[in-house]
Amino acid sequence: MRKLQPGTVLKGRCWVIDGDTIIIDKIHIRLAGIDAPELDHPWGERSKWALFRLCKGQVVTARLTPEFSYDRVVAECFLPDGRDLAAELVRCGLALDWPKYSGGKYRHLEPADARRKLWRAAARQRGEPHLPEHVG
Repeated sequence: MRKLQPGTVLKGRCWVIDGDTIIIDKIHIRLAGIDAPELDHPWGERSKWALFRLCKGQVVTARLTPEFSYDRVVAECFLPDGRDLAAELVRCGLALDWPKYSGGKYRHLEPADARRKLWRAAARQRGEPHLPEHVG
């Protein structure tokens, strides 16, 4: 993978991998400041397809941040009309604000039941990645 610096802007049509990961120009990009459920978790497929519908036919602009997540760069990603992809997913209850990385930027957009509905993502944020399938 080529060396990319914070502040670099990538622009193009994207492939959607899951609810918080896209690919532009062969670069895997994690959406900054949010956490979407994994594909095999409850709501994971819905999150992916919501992001797909937002991005379909659009040119996405990704502004890289200093963070790095596993094999992905991290970026704030926008549609041509200025909508923030992360904000849109949080607003529709298919991703959570991750305050450790966002500073709480998206928390006000979370629907009231989002943390309960996306409990596995919420648990991961608290450092509890290995919870049983069903709680309660």
